[in-house]
Amino acid sequence: MKEIVFATGNPDKLREVNDIGQEYGVTFVMPDKGFNPVEDGKTFEENSLIKAKEAYRVSKRMVLADDSGLCVDALNGAPGIFSARYAGDQNEKINKLISEMKGVEKRSARFVCCMTLLNDNGNIMSQSKGICEGSIALNRIGLNGFGFDPVFIVKGTFQTMAELSDNDKNKISHRSIALREILSKLD
Repeated sequence: MKEIVFATGNPDKLREVNDIGQEYGVTFVMPDKGFNPVEDGKTFEENSLIKAKEAYRVSKRMVLADDSGLCVDALNGAPGIFSARYAGDQNEKINKLISEMKGVEKRSARFVCCMTLLNDNGNIMSQSKGICEGSIALNRIGLNGFGFDPVFIVKGTFQTMAELSDNDKNKISHRSIALREILSKLD
C-alpha cells in the first residue's frame, strides 16, 4: 500500500478517501502536528493548494489536499469556499441554510471538490475537480454522511446524500470524482 498524507483535520473526510483509496492500493494518513493552513484563497483550487503546501511543510512527504463545499445557485454560490465556516457547528450550518432557502423555489446546488497532489519534493503532480449536481431539500433527511449531506438531494434521485450508503456515495460524490481522477494517474 502506498501511503499519502491527506491534508485534513476532518476524520470523516479521511475515512471517505481511505474507503476509495483502498481500490487503488493507497492509504491516507493525517498530517503531522503543526498542520494549520490559513485558507485565504478565493477559489476551491487556491485553498486546495494552500492546504497541500502546508501539509507538505510539516510532513515532507507526498500530500493530497482537497477543498470542497456546497454552492447554492439561489445564494449566488454561497456558502461555497466558506462552507466550513458558514455558521457554528454542522447543525447550525444546516439550520442557517434551510432558513436562507425558505420560500425559494429554484433550489439547484452542487457539491464541488478541488484536489491537489504534491510529490515527495513538494511539486504539483496533479490537480482535479469533482462536481456533484443536486438541489437543496426543504428539511433534513437521512442519517449517513456528514456536512450538508442531509439537505443535498442528488440529481436524478429522490435521495439526499445522507440517505445513500457509504458505498453508493463513494461512487458519485464530488470528492470521489476528484479523488478517482487523481488516483488513476498514480503509478
